[in-house]
Amino acid sequence: MAHYQPPKQGKASQLFDVVVLVVLTVGALFVPLWMGMAGAAKSVSTPVENPTWETLGQNEAQSAKYEALGYTPETAHDLILARFDYSFSITALLTMIAVILLYYFLILRFSEVEYREVISEKFGE
Repeated sequence: MAHYQPPKQGKASQLFDVVVLVVLTVGALFVPLWMGMAGAAKSVSTPVENPTWETLGQNEAQSAKYEALGYTPETAHDLILARFDYSFSITALLTMIAVILLYYFLILRFSEVEYREVISEKFGE
C-alpha cells in the first residue's frame, strides 16, 4: 500500500490563510469594542460635585499615584466612580447561541467532507 501524500498548498494560499486568520482574530477582539458591546464602564452612577480626593474615597497614597499619572480630582472623577453595566439583552444572547450552533454544524459538515476526501484518496471509492 502506498504511503499517503497530502495535497500541497501553495505559498499564496498559505499567505491568504494567514491574512484571513489575522483579520478574523482582530475582528473578534475589536468589533465588540467598536460596537459599544464591551469595554469599560459607560456611566457614573452617582456623580460628585466639586470632587476632592477625600470625597472620591481616595487615601493619600492613592491620590499621590493619580497625581503622578497627571490626574486631578476633576479628571479622575469618572475613572474612579464609573461602574460596569451588567445588563444584557435576550436578543443578543439568542443571536450568540444561534451563531455558536451554526458554527458547530458548519465545522461538522466541513469535517465530514474532508474526512470522506481523505478516505477516498487513501483507499479509493
